[in-house]
Amino acid sequence: REGVELGNLRKENRQLRSVLDARYELVGESQALRTIMDQVRRAAPTTATVLLLGESGVGKELVARAIYRNSQRARERFVEVNCAAIPEELIESELFGHERGAFTGATDKQIGKFEQADGGTIFLDEVADMSAKTQAKVLRVLQEGVIERIGSNKTLKVDVRVIAATNKDLEEEIEEGRFRDDLYFRLSVIPIFVPPLRERAEDIPALVQHFAQQFGQNNARRPARFSPGAIQALMQARWRGNIRELRNVVERLLIMTERDVIEAADVATFARNGGRAGGGAVSGAAPAAPVAVDGGPNRRRYGRRRPRRCASSRKCRNARFSWRSSRSSAGTSQGPPRSSIRPAAISTRSSSSTTSSRTSKQEEVEKPGVNSQLTPGFFPGNVGMLPAEKPGVNSELTPGFLD
Repeated sequence: REGVELGNLRKENRQLRSVLDARYELVGESQALRTIMDQVRRAAPTTATVLLLGESGVGKELVARAIYRNSQRARERFVEVNCAAIPEELIESELFGHERGAFTGATDKQIGKFEQADGGTIFLDEVADMSAKTQAKVLRVLQEGVIERIGSNKTLKVDVRVIAATNKDLEEEIEEGRFRDDLYFRLSVIPIFVPPLRERAEDIPALVQHFAQQFGQNNARRPARFSPGAIQALMQARWRGNIRELRNVVERLLIMTERDVIEAADVATFARNGGRAGGGAVSGAAPAAPVAVDGGPNRRRYGRRRPRRCASSRKCRNARFSWRSSRSSAGTSQGPPRSSIRPAAISTRSSSSTTSSRTSKQEEVEKPGVNSQLTPGFFPGNVGMLPAEKPGVNSELTPGFLD
């Protein structure tokens, strides 16, 4: 019975390994990918440190796993560490472990990633995001093969192969003082550059077929086929997110397209930010620039400008109401003087002329078609207005009649 259970466990283990190998398989037929595979074939049997360079999403993790599968440590553990996702105050504990009570919150002893990968391979992704203190400790591991847990003086011997990756220019980081040059020399024993997807567009047809098959297996459905026009449209895209973006677009097309064959029109519709107009994934589909409505520098970028409210609008309404009341009582049909409905446009005289006009005899001037005197008190403050000197114009106002 124990032998049967052991055989079942071994069979299940082989099946899981085959599934993982298919998931992390390098797919493509371009010359650039063949060059990478040749470098992997040469570097895998050794214990040399490998540094993978390239943009985000180009498949550096796949290359690292390909090195691991073809190495002599393939039966040992493969430990992956994303250095950019771990806070700076915790990355040392994650990499090297800590003893109980080493710091606040350390209630139990923790085994670090380097110790877990003893005898196997550790993959340090985004290695350029480590702090200077952590870089010094990693350098010690590479040079001497020893680690120390936080809170312990005991030195532990580890046998680990290191594969590092970054999407930054390490030489520029060294010039800026953010990365140690001696660590760079230790990591770049075998540097491998992974080119972006736009430089190996001939790999896109095989990648699309591979992602479609994976989608059908994971979702228990028959995936749609891609027409030659759709494949050509995908090959002409820029793919700033590289293979990761391509996979997301393929899954989106398989879900959103109801037909059995995906055409180029479907790519143009759904491969641009989920079908919204103005995406940028497909070449020739540059985002439309926002257009200002009605033009003008003082108008908003989107929509119409809200009308500006006049600060004296209430005064204007009061002036019209006073004029209508006086017209109904006087029976005149002429319009109100301009000064009564546009107080902001009236120019006042100097204080000296106003004072002299106050001392002069105030007489009411009646001229045809003009109401020369307004009802006192129609503005706030109960301030009256003096008679006009010319038809339709009030030349002298009492100071302060406007608020």
